[in-house]
Amino acid sequence: MDIDLPDVLAEVGAAFARYEQALITNDTAVLGELFRNDSRTIRYGAGENLYGYHEIQAFRGARPAVGLMRRTERTVISSYGRDTAVASTLFYRDSAPGKVGRQMQTWVRFAEGWRIVAASVSMIDEPKPAAEG
Repeated sequence: MDIDLPDVLAEVGAAFARYEQALITNDTAVLGELFRNDSRTIRYGAGENLYGYHEIQAFRGARPAVGLMRRTERTVISSYGRDTAVASTLFYRDSAPGKVGRQMQTWVRFAEGWRIVAASVSMIDEPKPAAEG
């Protein structure tokens, strides 16, 4: 199996960047496009467990469109073959000082393009830096 093919990483990186832009601008049409329209698509959020595309879309439609700005760090995208990839990132919001968000997405290439089939989002206290020894 080919891992981290440059062209696949570039495609998924572009899809991930499109997702991030849609997220912070609350572009629910693009967010809906990028999640696979399937009853098996899952999104575990910071405070919700969403099973199926319709639950995910209902959540997006009901979510307030304020305080969505965030910055990402340590984004890692890995591809496995030509049709599967995982995107992982940390994120920070000014509205949540001392917290770090973690997001993982499984992306699969379908005829219509790259789509998220599983996602998980969580928030933890920002870990303290390791003591220098």
